[in-house]
Amino acid sequence: MNPAWSVIVFTTVAGAAQGLVVVLALARLFGVEVSAGFESRALGLSLVMLIIGLGSSFLHLGRPERAWRAMMMWRTSWLSREVIVLPAFIAAVAVWWWLGARTPAAWLVLCLVLSLALWWCTAMIYACLRFIAEWAHPLTNAGFLLIGLSSGAILAGALAALGGEAALLRALAPWALVATVAAWAVRFMALRRNATLVPKSTLQSATGIRSAKLKQTSMGMSAGAFNTREFFHGRTAAVLKQVKLACIVLTFALPTVLLLWAQTGPGAAPWLLALLLQAPGLLAERWFFFAQARHPQNLYYQVVS
Repeated sequence: MNPAWSVIVFTTVAGAAQGLVVVLALARLFGVEVSAGFESRALGLSLVMLIIGLGSSFLHLGRPERAWRAMMMWRTSWLSREVIVLPAFIAAVAVWWWLGARTPAAWLVLCLVLSLALWWCTAMIYACLRFIAEWAHPLTNAGFLLIGLSSGAILAGALAALGGEAALLRALAPWALVATVAAWAVRFMALRRNATLVPKSTLQSATGIRSAKLKQTSMGMSAGAFNTREFFHGRTAAVLKQVKLACIVLTFALPTVLLLWAQTGPGAAPWLLALLLQAPGLLAERWFFFAQARHPQNLYYQVVS
């Protein structure tokens, strides 16, 4: 597939914001000491990130003024459900930010539920596409959830380290490590599975030509079209290999090492380094998530054997 940067930014930025909200909600529910000023600033940042994500999601629409119509198919479309849940989640977080210390525990639970629902809806947009085998698997759902939790926890840890929130940092350190290692394990399993997939369609079934020996010498059209632009990224196998390595190292491996360092003390350095390294890694990971998906139509329109 040809990844749209607007979708990449939306899923990474909104996912980290959701993870940050989850950390703050759980800290409040489990009685971890967090100052009111820090909580307000962190919630404000999460709202800004969610709004940036929402705004970026409009950039790949041909008619953004008609975006509201996307929610009309909520009975059958995961995209419509995401369009409904995202503004509801933003509104819930905004109410929490406004109420501050007066926010009841039930409202915090609502924020947690909406965050989980948003991760699920976003992941199911891709996991429900049975003709794209790389996505049609529960590992897609687990990946969106755990990567969001990892990025949100690392962001929360960096903010807590800068803000002097020692209690939150102590409570968060082991859980950020667990979330990152779990996200790494799930992504590794998904990459390993996708590398062994064999397409159900063949060049013969794509073209309708049943010859045992069939060689494609044309991409199917004499000029570019929607099919040749939207469903293939145009990058070489070497580029894909480099992006895959970058996403593993920056998103998971180096942050894991830094989070192990963070277990030894309350210093800010490991958290800030983990945040700075993971941010570009998340973009690489999400780009690769889309680029690795092979649309069956590429057998006819793109791949030249």
